[in-house]
Amino acid sequence: VMRRNPFGMDICCRKGSRSPLQELYNPTQLSNTAILHQIRRDQVTDTCRANSVSSRKRRVLTPNDLKHLVVDEDHEMIYCYVPKVACTNWKRVMMVLTGRGKYSDPMEIPANEAHVSSNLKTLNQYSIPEINHRLKNYMKFLFVREPFERLVSAYRNKFTQKYNTSFHKRYGTKIVRRQRKNATQEALRKGDDVKFEEFVAYLIDPHTQREEPFNEHWQTVYSLCHPCHIHYDLVGKYETLEEDSNYILQLAGVGNYLKFPTYAKSTRTTDEMTTEFFQNISSEHQTQLYEVYKLDFLMFNYSVPSYLKLE
Repeated sequence: VMRRNPFGMDICCRKGSRSPLQELYNPTQLSNTAILHQIRRDQVTDTCRANSVSSRKRRVLTPNDLKHLVVDEDHEMIYCYVPKVACTNWKRVMMVLTGRGKYSDPMEIPANEAHVSSNLKTLNQYSIPEINHRLKNYMKFLFVREPFERLVSAYRNKFTQKYNTSFHKRYGTKIVRRQRKNATQEALRKGDDVKFEEFVAYLIDPHTQREEPFNEHWQTVYSLCHPCHIHYDLVGKYETLEEDSNYILQLAGVGNYLKFPTYAKSTRTTDEMTTEFFQNISSEHQTQLYEVYKLDFLMFNYSVPSYLKLE
């Protein structure tokens, strides 16, 4: 049976039970939430269309482009994880959903275990026909965050924490070597005192872009999740994390026994904090950095931050 729904998408109906996609596109009662998510989807579609010259340059997606898409076969869902946007907790939830009873409480799963790649199945591990089937039939979602707040959060986590020595060695030393005049031997060896200004200068340096793709912690959502090539059914936002997450769990039919973990993190990066970090960035660098993340701003409806002094 094919049914048209108010959002103009054909959904094939299973007899008896309603799939998450049917409930989303053809809700039993049209809620403000369903309308909100339609507006967010339209925003992505419109931005992709308006920027199609730059966004269509990407050839057909390869399996390597799909390594951020976590698959839950039991509930027919695909989640594209974006680092610094509650991805540890969403991975924990996905482990509960795909663990077939192995875990019941997401917060009992240690954070480092949530990031062990073998604990979750990603879309690049399937054959091409299997990939296409899942992309067509599963409910696909991702979570986004104000791009510069996400960037400051990544910087604080990776470059100001003493324990992140692998990041200091891998990126810190390179950033110091390239961006700091008269760097000390110790700074060149350790790379553990990168300033935010140096980090920004490294990100906008054309050499960086040519050399290798950005690390996933500061890569654009556009490049990690390919929203112009993959039609996401739900765009969750960090700013409304709990409501959006629980709505997804409810659509998946697990909302009665699984809630998204809530926690008050006192250290989380805020808008005020982000404003402060950008105080010392020249307007020229701010403008160049905005260009790098512009599609994320437009696609997910984040306005240009008021603290920016764009040229």
